[in-house]
Amino acid sequence: MNNNKFYIHPTAIMDEGCQVGEGSSIWHFTHLMRCTLGKHCNIGQNVFIANDVLLGNNVKVQNNVSLYSGVSCADDVFIGPSVVFTNILNPRSHVVRKDQYLATHIGLGASLGANSTILCGITIGEYALIGAGAVVTKRVLPYALVVGNPSKQIGWVSQYGHTLKFDKNGIATCRETQQQYCLSEGRVGLLV
Repeated sequence: MNNNKFYIHPTAIMDEGCQVGEGSSIWHFTHLMRCTLGKHCNIGQNVFIANDVLLGNNVKVQNNVSLYSGVSCADDVFIGPSVVFTNILNPRSHVVRKDQYLATHIGLGASLGANSTILCGITIGEYALIGAGAVVTKRVLPYALVVGNPSKQIGWVSQYGHTLKFDKNGIATCRETQQQYCLSEGRVGLLV
């Protein structure tokens, strides 16, 4: 179905109360509950997005991802195929904990690699890069490169996802854009 505002494949389901921004695409066998998607989002095949999930503009969600209540993504976030989100730390089938969902926020421009698992209640900083298969159990700093199970930070990346190598003055240059970054007190920022 194309409603001249966004595209939704005929096999997708969109519940009443769902808000979808202009230029977005929702593909095969996807189910959107009462959630909010920004402009120019691309939601892949076999995706589930629960009530109250908030996606910013230009968010890409690849195939086979479930986004549960409590998840929010800033603009330009990339969520790779089969990424797993949680919303309860101690789930039990016989205990109802819908009032205990923990918020998880993915910052501006961050990328989550295929098959990574994101435990609930954490923030992934802007432009962070989570490696494929990583199990993220704690907060991730902006521009951090994180891999493994449990995940650990192994470096820093630019806004374009290139590894940053800092000199003795704490300055690094992105090889693609030539933008410079500064490492100070364990944090990275873009020099303007």
